[in-house]
Amino acid sequence: MTPKIALAGLKKAFGPKTVLDGLDLEVAPGESLVIIGGSGTGKSVALKCILGLLRPDSGSIRIDDQETVRLSGRARERLMTRVGMLFQGAALFDSLTIWENVAFGLMQGHGMRRAQARQTAIDTLAQVGLDADVADLAPAELSGGMQKRVGLARAIAAKPEIIFFDEPTTGLDPIMADVINDLILKCVRTLGATALSITHDMASARKIADRIAMLHQGRVIWEGPADTVHHSGNPYVEQFVNGRAEGPIRMSVRA
Repeated sequence: MTPKIALAGLKKAFGPKTVLDGLDLEVAPGESLVIIGGSGTGKSVALKCILGLLRPDSGSIRIDDQETVRLSGRARERLMTRVGMLFQGAALFDSLTIWENVAFGLMQGHGMRRAQARQTAIDTLAQVGLDADVADLAPAELSGGMQKRVGLARAIAAKPEIIFFDEPTTGLDPIMADVINDLILKCVRTLGATALSITHDMASARKIADRIAMLHQGRVIWEGPADTVHHSGNPYVEQFVNGRAEGPIRMSVRA
């Protein structure tokens, strides 16, 4: 089966600091893959490279077997219409109403008329448990958990083939985090989408992932089914998932 997303030999450095060091990773169609790892291991940089926000120094990024590293202009825009994204902190536009936030990609990327986009936005908000009466509110009028739901609604509004989740539960209390995890599961399965997530939250990773991959120093050091992550046999993974200070992963701490 051709992978939906395939990274091969991906390298990216910022000056003398190498962040991605020959990253190889594949995501199958309809699979939910979660990338874990400490800060600075390359998770966000890998995601930005896939989205085209950063260009890798070398290596390949293929989506549906199409090389995307050098895509630009309209070719990149066409690819992005097939993608949804839930940003860390929801990243809503303060100057837009809730429904305009949800419908932003529908109107800007797909050319949908405002009346139709508004109704689609309201229907999509209902999928994440928000009533129509929030549609005309401003983001600042919603709680953090509700804003995250709006971000999720925006990510799925255009029924994308691929959805990226960047730290989807950051800043949420454990109960609301679990609500968001359940919504992510429901939405991804309903769409039949391929999902790629990055997170530090192991409860979230276990719940939304079919498979988990751990990055360390810009490479995948372990990958396997989500239900095996707590008995991986890999000392790096065991240290990370158990939150231990002692182990092969050394954190730089400045006085």
